[in-house]
Amino acid sequence: MQRREDLRLLTGQGQFVADLSLPGTLHAVFVRSQVAHGRIRSVDGAAVAAMPGVVRVITGADLHRLAPPVAGAQLSLPSKWRTQVQYSFHVPQQPMLAVDKVRHVGEAVAVVLAKTRYQAQDAAELVAVDIEPLAAIVDPAAALAAEAAIIHEAYATNLIGEFAIEKGQVAAALAAAPLTLRRRFYTHRYAGIPIECRGVIAACDQRTGAVTIWSSTQVVHSVRREAAAFLRLPEARVRCVALDVGGGFGTKGHVYPEDLLIPFLARLAGRPVRWIEERQEHLLCSCHSRDQVHEVEAGFDRDGRVVAFRDDFMVDCGAWNPIGSAIAYNTAVHLLGPYKIANFAAAARIVATNKVPNAPYRGAGRPEAAFAMERTMDLIARTLDLEPAEVRRRNMIRPEEMPYAMGLPYRDGEPIVYDSGDFPGGLDKALQAVGGLSGFRDRQRQARAAGRHLGLGVASYVEGTGVGPFESAMVRIEPTGAIFVTSGACAQGQGMETIFAQVVADAWSVDPQDVVIALGDTSLIAIGFGTIASRSTVNLSAAIHHASERLRAKVFAIAANLMECAPVDLELRNGKVGVVGAPGLEVTLASVAKAAAPGWDHRRPEGVDAGLEETYYWQPPTVTWANATHLALVEVDIASGQIDLKQYVVAHDCGVVINPMLVDGQVVGGTIQGVGGTLFEEFVYDREGQLLTGSLMDYALPRASDSPAIQLVHQTSPSPLNPLGVKGVGEGGAIAPPAAIANAVCDALSMYQVEFNATPIKTEQVVRAIVLSADGPAQPEEQPGGNTFQSS
Repeated sequence: MQRREDLRLLTGQGQFVADLSLPGTLHAVFVRSQVAHGRIRSVDGAAVAAMPGVVRVITGADLHRLAPPVAGAQLSLPSKWRTQVQYSFHVPQQPMLAVDKVRHVGEAVAVVLAKTRYQAQDAAELVAVDIEPLAAIVDPAAALAAEAAIIHEAYATNLIGEFAIEKGQVAAALAAAPLTLRRRFYTHRYAGIPIECRGVIAACDQRTGAVTIWSSTQVVHSVRREAAAFLRLPEARVRCVALDVGGGFGTKGHVYPEDLLIPFLARLAGRPVRWIEERQEHLLCSCHSRDQVHEVEAGFDRDGRVVAFRDDFMVDCGAWNPIGSAIAYNTAVHLLGPYKIANFAAAARIVATNKVPNAPYRGAGRPEAAFAMERTMDLIARTLDLEPAEVRRRNMIRPEEMPYAMGLPYRDGEPIVYDSGDFPGGLDKALQAVGGLSGFRDRQRQARAAGRHLGLGVASYVEGTGVGPFESAMVRIEPTGAIFVTSGACAQGQGMETIFAQVVADAWSVDPQDVVIALGDTSLIAIGFGTIASRSTVNLSAAIHHASERLRAKVFAIAANLMECAPVDLELRNGKVGVVGAPGLEVTLASVAKAAAPGWDHRRPEGVDAGLEETYYWQPPTVTWANATHLALVEVDIASGQIDLKQYVVAHDCGVVINPMLVDGQVVGGTIQGVGGTLFEEFVYDREGQLLTGSLMDYALPRASDSPAIQLVHQTSPSPLNPLGVKGVGEGGAIAPPAAIANAVCDALSMYQVEFNATPIKTEQVVRAIVLSADGPAQPEEQPGGNTFQSS
C-alpha cells in the first residue's frame, strides 16, 4: 500500500506550522544570551519599545511578575522503578525567560512582539543586556571538580542525577576472570536536525478565553497539559494541534518554553502570536543529544565468553535536564544487548554543563550503549585472535531460550524479558549478504596485496520498544459507513495515516480509502500520550484493536437485530456485516450506523446505547524487544584518511511487519542518520561555551553522495505482548552505525593496531594513527574525544 500522505505532501498541499496565517498576527523574536554562564545585571527594552511596529517587550523579570513559575510535570518515575533502583535526582526547572542567571549561549532573556518579523528582529538586536560573566563549564568531568563553578546554586553541585543497577557478583567475577580489559568510550554530541525547525503559533478566543496552540511537536497532549497549568486554565480551554510536522526524531518530543510562552503572549496581547525558529536558532537552542563518556571493564575467558561487564558512565546533560533519567537509564539497560552475561553493573552520573540541554534523539541512549558493548566485543576478539562475529555468536542468547529474563528492571519498572527473537540468525543473515565471512576475508587479503584497505564491522543490538504508560484510540463508524479513528499519537513523516488505515481496514474488512485517520489534535480525543520512543505502531495498533473489538460487539448486536439472527452468526466482509455462509444476507456498515443513531426510529435492540463509537486506552504490560545486526564494509584510504562505505547491511527484526515499504524507509533513514553521527555531524564548543558549529556550513549533515546503498534483510519474530505481534522500528536504524563503522575502520587498519573508541571518526585521526604507527614504537596516546592510537 502506497503512502496516503504523499499526494498532498509532494504536491505542496501539506500545511506546516509556518504555513498557517492568522489575521492580526504578531511576530515574536527572542533575545538570547551571548554568554554561556553569567549573572544577569539588567535586561532593558525601554529604548526599543517605541520602535516602528514594536508592540511589547517582555524580560524575564517582567514575566516573573506577570506569571509566577508553575512546577513542571514532564518528569515521572514509576513507583515500581523507584523501589528497585538506587538513584538520586535534582530537577532544575527551566524558566520561560532567564531571570537571575544565564546558563548556556542562546538561552532566552527577553522576547519582542512586533507587527512583522523584521521589525521584531531589528528591535531584539537593540535590547540592552548586561550580564556579568562567570566561569563556563563545558567538560562534565571538570564540572564535578571541587573548585568548579556551580551552574544551579540551589543544589550546590553539578551532579544533578545518578543511579546504579547490578546483577550477579560483578567485582568477584572480574577478579576471577582469566582475562580483562578496560577502555574509555566516548559518543559525541549531535542531534536530530529535522528539515522543519520548531515553531509555535497561538491565538486566544476573546469570548471564551480558550487558547489554541499550533506547535511543531510530537506530544500535543503534553503541550496542552503544561500550557493549561502555566496559563492557569482548565485543559478543556486549551487546544493543541500539530499540523504536518517535518520530522521530529525526538528533538520535538518534549515541551519547550516557547510552547508555553507563545500562548501566554497571545493572551497578553489579545492577538495571535507567531514564533518560527530559524536554522541557526535551532542549532543553538533546540536540544542536543548523545554526549556520553563510558569507562568499561570486561572480564572474559579464553573462548571469548564474557563473564562480567561493568560500565561507569557520565552524561553531559547541558544546562537543563528536560526529561530526567530517561536517556541515561536507556543506556544502562541496553548495554547487555543480545548477550548472556551473568554479572553486570552500570552506574550513571548526569552532569550539568553550560551547553544546550540534552534530550532524546533517535535511539535515545541506545547508540551509546551499543558503541560501548560492540567495541568491547571487537576488542575481546582482537585480544584472543578470534573473529568478532564468532565472539558475538558465543555470547548471544539462543532463540530456543526465549523468552529470556535479563535480571534487571526496565524504565517502566517491569522486569526486562526479551519476548522473542533470533539473534544468531540475524547475525548469520547479515554475514550471508556480504558473501559470508570467509568470502570477505579472501577479498580483504586480495585488496591488501593490491595496497587497498578493506574492513568489515559488525554491531548487534536490542531495543525496547512500545513503552507505556498508555496510548489512546477512538474508533467511530460514521453514517456514511466510513470509519474515523483518532489518537494521541502524532505524525512527523512516518506514514501513520497509511499504517493505521491498514490496521483499521484489516480489523473491519473495509477498503483503506474508507478509513479516516486524524492525529495530533487534542480536541479530538481527551487523553493521549504522543509519538516518541518507537512506540506508536505498537501501542496505537493495540488500542485500535481493542476499541474495534468492543465496537464490533455493538455493531453485531444491531446488525443481528436488523437481520433477525444471532450475533454469533455474523462476520465482517467488504464493508458489510453478513451471516456466515450466506453471501447475500448482509447489511452495510452505513445501515448499521443509521440504525444506531439516537431518535424515535432507531433500530437498536433493547439495552444497546446509541452511537457507534468506542475509546480504548491501551496500557502495555511492558516493552517489546526489536533487534538487528548491522554490517559495514568500508575502504580506508591511508593517504587521505577518507572512509568509503562500500556496502551496508541491516538484518532487522521488528516483529510482524504491517507495511514493508514504510519499515524499510524507517530503517534506512535511521541508518543514514547514524552514518552522519559517526562520520560528519558534531556540535563543538570552545572553552567559553560558544558553539563553533552553529550553522549547516559547519555542522556537516550527510549528503546523498555520502549515503551507502543499504541492503535490508527482515526477520520476523512476533511479539506475544500485543494483539498484532508488532514491535517498534522508528529508532532502530540509528543505533548501530557508530559501532559498526568504528569496528570496520579498525578492521581495515588492523595491521596498525589502531583503536577508534570515540566518535566522530575524522579523516585526520585516521591519517595521524597511521603516521604514528609508521614512526615506530610509541606509548598509547589518548586524543581529545577518546580515540587511542597505538603503534605496533
